Amino acid sequence: RLVETVVAVNDQRKRAMARKVIAACGGSVRAKRIAILGLAFKPNTDDMREAPSLSIVTALLDAGAEIVAYDPEAMASAKTLMPEIAYAPDAYSCLEGADALVIVTEWDAFRALDLGRVKAALRHPVVVDLRNIYRSSEMHERGFTYVNVGNA
Repeated sequence: RLVETVVAVNDQRKRAMARKVIAACGGSVRAKRIAILGLAFKPNTDDMREAPSLSIVTALLDAGAEIVAYDPEAMASAKTLMPEIAYAPDAYSCLEGADALVIVTEWDAFRALDLGRVKAALRHPVVVDLRNIYRSSEMHERGFTYVNVGNA
């Protein structure tokens, strides 16, 4: 029973992350393109077991979003588990024309993104950082609508 409860709580937390994305997009993601950076359970692996991206992507699809995703290692594994979403060949291609960026896995490559290019690629400069890899003050100074974990 404890294990079932833990699994249920973890799934609720992942769905709460999806609700955070929906809120950042003005309360609806219907017909919006959402870029997901990071699909693996953790950085430096292709392991998709219990990956938060699975629940988050499912919740966003259920809410009507169009998803395009990129992960440095887990693309092959992710494609078998989530064939209904689009996959980009690199991070910047993933962002092109997206209404929001969601960072799900804290890869070093995502920490090193050129934020000017990120802002230029996005249709709307909305970043939902579920791993707190950027400083809120810097993102706001650069003109992003920035939401991270622990903040509204």
